[in-house]
Parts: sequence; structure tokens; C-alpha cells
Amino acid sequence: MPRFAFFDLDGTLVDRQSALSDALTCLCRSRALCPDAERWLRTELADRATVNDFVRLRDAFGLEASGAELWQEYVDLISAAVTCHPEVLEGLARLRAAAWTIGIVTNGAGDIQRAKLAATGLASLVDGVAVSGDLEIRKPDLRLFELAASRCGVSLADGGWMIGDNPDGDIGGGHQAGLRTIWLRGRPWPDGLPAAHHVVDDVTDAITILLNETSE
Repeated sequence: MPRFAFFDLDGTLVDRQSALSDALTCLCRSRALCPDAERWLRTELADRATVNDFVRLRDAFGLEASGAELWQEYVDLISAAVTCHPEVLEGLARLRAAAWTIGIVTNGAGDIQRAKLAATGLASLVDGVAVSGDLEIRKPDLRLFELAASRCGVSLADGGWMIGDNPDGDIGGGHQAGLRTIWLRGRPWPDGLPAAHHVVDDVTDAITILLNETSE
């Protein structure tokens, strides 16, 4: 039976918050945005970003650039700012060498998430990617996990793993998909949500758990 694991992207494999801060600093400088516009952006984009956010930014602050132009600059800046630690890349490479199939299941717009994967080198280490923007749905929707399985050439019925930092989206969604789960602790755990199978502080610890299972 094939072994497969799905990973969340932001907050799990990469540090979105640090990249977001750096990208917005650069964007505000290049567009000479006022402090109110910068505060607006940092609030509105705290959890997620879409092209519509930049359309609203343009309208709210009377900017000359189109929403699409501002969005593309943001995509370029955040993909340049985002990083993935070498030990995470090495861990994923070890999983692949141990015959694991690796997928990404992430919320967000397709263009920006794929830009991050390409910029960090993650794209070459995964077998399939499912982004919420592909279907206009978000985790924990089962359809996103089904899309990831299809793109990875595996079946959820075979029973794989879901690793992520979001209790509802990653762990709750993983449970609904019939997957075992590993939670990267940090966010508040909601009442009534079944516990993850494992709880770790870093995604490299999750990779170690998977590798140990391979050797059992």
C-alpha cells in the first residue's frame, strides 16, 4: 500500500507571517503608500490575500495602479521573501527517497501559493498540489483533500497523513478525509475538535514521525 502525506503550506512548511511583513514593507515603499494604507493592508492580509484585496485598496486610497498590478507586485514580493528551512527541504527529500508520496493542501490563491512553492524549491519535492483557489473552496472542505489525492495519484481510502498548524482546516479536515493527523501546536485548540494523532513543535518533527513509521 502506498504511503502518502499531505502538508499545509503557510505556517507549516514556510513562514508566511515573516514573508508577509517583508513584502508589505517593500510594496508600501515602492508605491509610496501612506501609513493608513499600510495599516489597512497589514490588517486585511493578516490571514489571507486575494486580488480583490488590492482592488479594495486601490478604491479606498485612490491609487493609480490597478488592483491586478498591485496584486502581481505583491505576489512577486512575497514569493521572493518567503523561505523554507533547509532541514525541511532535506526532510521532504528523505521522505521521497523512502517512497512516500507528498502533496500540498493549502488555502489561498493559486498563483501566489504556486509562486511560493517554486521560489522555495518545494515544487520539485511534491507530487501534487491542491490550492483552495482552484475550486473556490477552503479547508476543511473534503473536496480539497480529494483533489490533492487525485493530483498525487493516491486514494484517500488508503489512509495517509495530514500535517498542518490549523486545528480546524488541517486537523479537522484531515480527520474528515480519513487521514491520520499531526498538528504543529501554536493556535488555540477549539472545543469539541478531536485530538490530532501527534502534536509537534516543528514540521521536521512531523517528518521524523513519518520516517520512523517507514522503518517499522
